[in-house]
Order: sequence, then structure tokens, then C-alpha cells
Amino acid sequence: MNGEKIPFKMLSQDPYSTWLGIEILESELGRCKVGMTIRKEMLNSMGKAHGGISYALADTAFGFAANTHGKYAVSIETSINHIETLNEGDYITAESVIEKVKNKLGFNIIEVKRQEEVVALFKGVVYRTNKEWIE
Repeated sequence: MNGEKIPFKMLSQDPYSTWLGIEILESELGRCKVGMTIRKEMLNSMGKAHGGISYALADTAFGFAANTHGKYAVSIETSINHIETLNEGDYITAESVIEKVKNKLGFNIIEVKRQEEVVALFKGVVYRTNKEWIE
């Protein structure tokens, strides 16, 4: 399967990312950029976006980019640093670039942004299986 098409297939089979309203903005081999708008039901008790929202967006970008190389890839360790709070109506993006595919493990740092402002840093380790994406 063409690598840049894999994220679109993944999104079509992903009810959680679909519920979040995640959209694929750009997709190519080793790279995927996604975005979404913060909705009222995503807010915490302080009226700010729950930390899991920016985490989920970055994790989706990470997973989609890792899979563009044609093999099923799954995250095995991830973490996030929240830098700025997010509000209802904010549009955020996350872009994952995974350039080197030399072994079973891949490492990535993803910036979650509100326009040009970095609001979170996500770090991930992905494991590449031998299973291939097929049409």
C-alpha cells in the first residue's frame, strides 16, 4: 500500500480519533500532520482542555507517520510535557516526522501547536512489526 495513504485508512478505522474530530492535514512517507478543534466536552473541571486531548492528537500523528513506511507500527512508550493551557475553540496541530527506519524501534519528538505557539512536547518510541499494510 502507498505509504501516504495509510494514515487515511487508519483514520477510517479509528472511532476514537474520529470522535475527537482529528483531520489529516498532510501525509507523505515518514510524515503526518493532523489537526483538531477543542470542543466543550473536552474541557476539564478548570475550563481548560484535558491533557489527554493534546496527548491523543500527538499520539495519532505519531502512529500515522510511523505506519507510512508500510509495516504495522505500534507505540511502546510515550510521554508528554504540557507547556500552555488550551481553551474551547482552539485549533491545534501535531506533526510527526520519522525519517530513519533502520531497525525495529523508532524515536520521535512531536510539537503540538496552537498556530505557531508550541503548547506541548510529545515523545514516543514505536515498534515496527513484520506485518505489512495491504490495500
